[in-house]
Amino acid sequence: MTLTVAVLGTGIMGAGMARSLAREGHSVRVWNRDRAKAEAVSAELAGAMFDAIGVADSPAAAVAGADVVVTMLFDLAATESVMAEALPAVTGTWVQSATVGLPGALALAEAAAQAGVPHVDAPVLGTRAPAEQGKLTVLAGGSPSDPVTTVFDAIGAKTIWVGPTPGDGHRLKLTANAWVVSLTAATAQSVELATGLGIDPALFLDVIAGGPLDSGYAQAKGAAMIAGEYPTSFALDGAVKDSALIAEALAGAGKDDRLMAAVNHLYATAAGRGHAGDDMAAVNRGF
Repeated sequence: MTLTVAVLGTGIMGAGMARSLAREGHSVRVWNRDRAKAEAVSAELAGAMFDAIGVADSPAAAVAGADVVVTMLFDLAATESVMAEALPAVTGTWVQSATVGLPGALALAEAAAQAGVPHVDAPVLGTRAPAEQGKLTVLAGGSPSDPVTTVFDAIGAKTIWVGPTPGDGHRLKLTANAWVVSLTAATAQSVELATGLGIDPALFLDVIAGGPLDSGYAQAKGAAMIAGEYPTSFALDGAVKDSALIAEALAGAGKDDRLMAAVNHLYATAAGRGHAGDDMAAVNRGF
């Protein structure tokens, strides 16, 4: 099935998703508030993909006639603002992939329902490389359809249909991201502790390597922390946002949010020290 897909938001994740869709032969339109970012996505594959990615002048122009609309914007406010303009022009299914928190996911689902637009809550797990390679994990809440599953097959290596209820995808995404942001912060703690105690922090990574406590994520992020180099795979300001949403979800579920509040504080501190646009591994700068 060849589709016309609109991708609204061409940051790290949205750009990779658009390229993955184009590589699978779909006709892709992209829109970004900073048009230069959208044009960069189009230009990179123009020759190889026969101009498969087009740049739209507005959200409404991007979504008009599209079989599927994918939103991968930064947060709830950005998504609400863009879709307020785009929703009246949507004739296909809206796949909402930005991490916006559970109340936000429910609010967007309600906006889609009021507009009569089919909607799937579908945040993704993965960073720059899986997005570029079409190897994301899609966490979907809603009802499967052929166009939607075709899009998921193009952008992801695995799709988990969490449930039919709006927000189900977000419930699992927040649960998984709690592990991601906590693991990265815990790795930073051990790296910084080793440094503070006067030993080579690389020894910590050596100690856990290959054992039950090891993690490829900890190894990669720990190496970046030790080198002090943070090429962005998942931006730290996104981790600030997501950890705050996770703390909110914990409190809303009647669970203790103190650990996540502390994790959020570390990311926010690192962001305040000039690392907001760096990779989340820069959380070690929050210690």
